[in-house]
Amino acid sequence: MDFKARREEVFNKMEDNSVLILFSGIESHVSADEYAPFEANRNFFYLTGLRRDNMVLVMDKAVAEPKAFLYIEEADETVVRWTGKKVSVEEAKEVTGIDDVRFIDSFQAEISRIMTREDVKNLYFDCYREQFSDLPDYNVVKAKEFADKYLGVTVKNLHPIIAEMRMQKDGDEIARIREAVRVTDEGLKRVLKKLEPEKKEYQAQADFEYTIKYLGAEGPSFATIAGSGMNGTMLHYETNQETCKDGDLLLLDLGAKWQGYCSDITRTYPVNGTYTDRQKQVYNIVLKANRAVAKAAKPGMTLGELNEICKKVLAEGCIELGLIKEEKEIGKYYMHGVSHHLGIDVHDVTVASNSKLRPGAVITDEPGLYIDEWEIGIRIEDDLLITEEGCEVLSEAIMRDPNEIENFMAECRK
Repeated sequence: MDFKARREEVFNKMEDNSVLILFSGIESHVSADEYAPFEANRNFFYLTGLRRDNMVLVMDKAVAEPKAFLYIEEADETVVRWTGKKVSVEEAKEVTGIDDVRFIDSFQAEISRIMTREDVKNLYFDCYREQFSDLPDYNVVKAKEFADKYLGVTVKNLHPIIAEMRMQKDGDEIARIREAVRVTDEGLKRVLKKLEPEKKEYQAQADFEYTIKYLGAEGPSFATIAGSGMNGTMLHYETNQETCKDGDLLLLDLGAKWQGYCSDITRTYPVNGTYTDRQKQVYNIVLKANRAVAKAAKPGMTLGELNEICKKVLAEGCIELGLIKEEKEIGKYYMHGVSHHLGIDVHDVTVASNSKLRPGAVITDEPGLYIDEWEIGIRIEDDLLITEEGCEVLSEAIMRDPNEIENFMAECRK
């Protein structure tokens, strides 16, 4: 990946007399000597390719020749003994393309010197916040700290600049998503081979997660959803403790993460290997909507327009089944959007100003119907790459035709 080119684009979008400060983050303390698994700030990863804690990227545009430099931890033999090898200066230079790599213990003094000796009018920080009640991200904490210390400097939000860039993927990013999708397919095949009545939802989850880890994925892109029967009607069901009963469906919403990039796939399987007539009726409506969205997706479309296409197909099917009388009633059985962007984050970052799809965007295609009175929840989700002419279904190889699924399960049971 060309991280230098990405940083150049950010430099071009920064105002003059500005400095960007982006922290990779620190480990989150849980209890006693336990820390949560570390996840680097995604925008730090996007601009550097590094995913370790306690690093800082500085991009200085308050000088005649804009420059980037990186702060990392200096290797300490005692720390390495306990927690493993740190990123070396040479490795950091090679991965990031940044020639000026320094040690983190010099950061405070050097940033103070920049702030006092250069004509800095703006500081860019990643100030993203998902919702009001969230605890502040580490970068937000540092932004407030700098704002308090340097009252005459304007703090600006880096997030919209990076989000617009991340909405279109380059060839290396697409390759990683393809691999994440391929590994997800292998995990789902293992689930199908082992699926049978009386299996626990968490056992299906384990079959999937074992396979993707064995094949080299970092792990799941997000908490695996394995909802059988009525649990399949819950959009973000994650308990995965119930028993898969004979005659039930098992809705699996899951994905593998490959070198920092996510897949997001949903398939709905018959626990005993055969869909009932009613299940297949509903399934085929959802499948028709899935295919209609994939056919329509192209540059210039918006996710809202794709959702309207999806809703129309689902509504027509539900009217035929007698579930509703008018299209506007479809919200009773379909209550989410059909698509979101996909990349470093499962629900990848977006900005409204870039709402029309452009080549390189990777989005999901996930219609569903959730019919409580029939205890049927069906969602079929694929990952689409927007191309110059339309889209490529990156997950086309993952079985979705109900007859193909039934035949595959029957072969596995011979």
